[in-house]
Amino acid sequence: MRPGDPLSAGLRRVCVLAVLSAGLLFAVPAHAADVYVEETTAAVGGTQPIPSIVRERMERTIAAIAAERMEGRRTAEIDPAEEERIIGAVFDRLLVGYTVTDVRVRPGTRAAVEIRLVPWADTIADVTLNTEVEGMPPAVEALVRKDLAGVEQVFSDALVGLPLAATDWAAGALKRRLTAYMDAHLPEFRADYDVDVDRTATVRLTVYPRLPVVRTVDLSMRSDTIPNVTLLTRRSVMETEVNRLVGVPVGFIERHRGAFEEQMAGALDSGSDFRRLRLTSHVEITPGERMRVMSRTDTTRYRLRLTGWLDIGRTSEERRGARRSNLRVRLHAGRMLGRRDELYFETDAAPEDVRFDWRLGYARTLAPRLTGELRYDLREGQVSVAGTYELHPRWLLRYEHFTADGTGEVELRYKVHDFLSLAGLIDRHDAWLRVIGNF
Repeated sequence: MRPGDPLSAGLRRVCVLAVLSAGLLFAVPAHAADVYVEETTAAVGGTQPIPSIVRERMERTIAAIAAERMEGRRTAEIDPAEEERIIGAVFDRLLVGYTVTDVRVRPGTRAAVEIRLVPWADTIADVTLNTEVEGMPPAVEALVRKDLAGVEQVFSDALVGLPLAATDWAAGALKRRLTAYMDAHLPEFRADYDVDVDRTATVRLTVYPRLPVVRTVDLSMRSDTIPNVTLLTRRSVMETEVNRLVGVPVGFIERHRGAFEEQMAGALDSGSDFRRLRLTSHVEITPGERMRVMSRTDTTRYRLRLTGWLDIGRTSEERRGARRSNLRVRLHAGRMLGRRDELYFETDAAPEDVRFDWRLGYARTLAPRLTGELRYDLREGQVSVAGTYELHPRWLLRYEHFTADGTGEVELRYKVHDFLSLAGLIDRHDAWLRVIGNF
């Protein structure tokens, strides 16, 4: 055939295709021989259920043995029967309480190992948990036990179904599982445990506090509707309540602050004198190693106040020309007619004056921070009209107009704290400073 003959060109194409096909046939087995084991997995089963955390630990151990044996090797070089014999023998030596009955190895990019186990003898059928909370008063212990509800499941998952001789397999995993449970449910406490192994295992769980804990407590008791001195009758009750929190973790108090505040308020309001006046307390806790506790006790039915004041720099005489002392004490007793209305009675007294000033009054809340008052002075027989406006929780503006002589008095008051206020007053004749004490 000549080179340009069409039959010659067709023959060449057939030869090329034949060579390529032969190359592909030889390349496939060569490629298959280059498959390597990149990862190993393990699965453990048995004639009886194996506790989940123990099974997970076993599977990690088997996977580590298999990885040492097979990872990085060509699958074609791996003899499954040999690997089953070696992996089974190594793992069987590590086991306590179980015997290896069957091993299966499946080589591949993700090699799999399956092992079957049988327990030696009796297994744990049930778990009894006894919990002890160290150093906590009953109210705190009750909250701790509430947070620990369900912890017995951690021990059941680790121990039920485990051979009596195999509890060491569960020790490390159980400790980690318990630590994770405490971090999630009760992070302010640590936990230790002991196990008495038997068909019904007994677990003794001991819970104790972590630092920081409350070391000291600052207690304050206040009221805006009754004299603060009347709260002294219940101070010992509050001191007993707050002292119970000494030694309790700060974080635990922060997390259960609402429950502790409610407990303290309930204890304070349980007194017969408080119930008689229909007093209701609100407690606010500021957690810390030096913890602050503030209680505010008020009534929606009565207004009882005892105040005293000292006027400094006042030179003018009182209205009607009567010279009075700059030091006075006032008792205010009111009855709430509704949420916004109060009918009250007031009396003033001075240390060196045997006379008392008597007033009847009516007050009404006109706006959230504005109150209007109408007063009648029984001794002098005159009427006055007053208005007070709360500029700020610490600042108060008051104006009072006296109808008998047409004069007025303006007061700007600053509340230093719950027991002391400072005020500047101005009338038509004078300007002076007043120091006001709230008892």
